[in-house]
Amino acid sequence: MKVSEELLDVVDKDDNVIEVKTRGEIHARGLMHRAVHILVFNKRGDLFLQKRSLNKDENPGLWDSSAAGHVDSGEEYRHCALREITEELGIVVEGELQRLFKLAATRATGYEHCVIYRYRFDGPLILQKEEIDEGQWISPGEMDQRLESRDTRMTEVLYLIWEEFRKPHLGSN
Repeated sequence: MKVSEELLDVVDKDDNVIEVKTRGEIHARGLMHRAVHILVFNKRGDLFLQKRSLNKDENPGLWDSSAAGHVDSGEEYRHCALREITEELGIVVEGELQRLFKLAATRATGYEHCVIYRYRFDGPLILQKEEIDEGQWISPGEMDQRLESRDTRMTEVLYLIWEEFRKPHLGSN
């Protein structure tokens, strides 16, 4: 099945499912749907960023969260996060995949309600070649600097995620 033919739930502003459509139609029509993003940190507190493949239909070649993906029709956010972290980074989650917060669907999120998770991992990563061109670990301070300078090599949703993540109620990592 082509990526554009994947079935996703179309949701309303309150994240209630209202119908099922293909990914291609959802993106073409700007319909609200669901996604997850996972922030993977190592024991030093560095964040892993992935550089999206140039073959991606959205944000090709831009730096993004550690792992991300669309929630399939009928799938739960947490299950999607576990699937994506394994597919994209080769991580089999042991212990806690911590749910951090949720971003409402807006133009900046690609009309996706996004649930953000955090995971700590120090082992080797196995990057999915079809999804990721390269990856890098960066310090939270460097991420703050990139945000402050509005680094155009990063996805817009990553800025939103990092701004929310750094708010005091989340402990600033």
